Amino acid sequence: MLRILATLFAGLLGLAFGSFLNVCLSRWPEDESVVQPRSHCGQCGRTLTWWENVPLVSWLALHGRCRTCRVWIGWRHPLVELAVGVLWAASAWQGMSGLSETEFTTAALAGAMFLVVGKSIALWLLVALAVLDFEHFWLPNWLTLPGTVAGFLFVLASTGLQGAASTALVAWRAIGWAALGNLMGILAAAGLILLIRWLYWLVRRREGIGLGDAKLMALLAAWLGLPGALLAFGLGVTLAALVAVILLAAPSGRHDLRAWAAQKLPLGSFLCIGGVISSLWGQQILAAYLRLEGF
Repeated sequence: MLRILATLFAGLLGLAFGSFLNVCLSRWPEDESVVQPRSHCGQCGRTLTWWENVPLVSWLALHGRCRTCRVWIGWRHPLVELAVGVLWAASAWQGMSGLSETEFTTAALAGAMFLVVGKSIALWLLVALAVLDFEHFWLPNWLTLPGTVAGFLFVLASTGLQGAASTALVAWRAIGWAALGNLMGILAAAGLILLIRWLYWLVRRREGIGLGDAKLMALLAAWLGLPGALLAFGLGVTLAALVAVILLAAPSGRHDLRAWAAQKLPLGSFLCIGGVISSLWGQQILAAYLRLEGF
């Protein structure tokens, strides 16, 4: 019962934070405050009433249009709200799965909630970065760099919680090894993108991958560890390649190969999708892969 209630609460809270994220995604590229002014129509400027700001419901009730000027609001708003709500609900469902009602303790609940909150923050960041890169080819440093630090600190804190029952020396030793391993993973993940970027420049003599993607990989490694980040990278590159093939197969792509070759794809968005999959199901995917390889 607790697991179901936690999942419902996380999903509803995710819808609210998804609605706030929509405000951020609309105002960050314009260098506007996300606090003032209040939510308003970008076309006619009318301030929205409270019932026009209810996640998902308002968009459906208004048929995706402004009540005054009837301008199209866009699919991004409900999709972002739904994505954050569903991902947070999935995070809570997974995080509460280890709680046994027969062995329930306050410490176990606090530990599970801490992990759920941390994963929810990571998922919120990945949705934000995916949309920003998709719409603007922009992975801002003030999201990727603090996000990397937050992931690093989260891993240290979770390691400390897991070793709370041990002696102080054992706990601090575990935190130290976790810090070293996480830092090396961050550097390796970012270095992978930098290596590909350098090799591409040697061959083509032009930039193929932005530095923002390297910082995004560092963020993924901070939250997911190096194996999780590499899984996200593999999934992201595969998705990007599939999209590129689809674009090539389209009539416009077949008739104008030069334009197709010059077309940009938001690699960061695909890496974020891979990161979401890795965050929620990465351990199962890696375990299944190791079983297939006979390990």
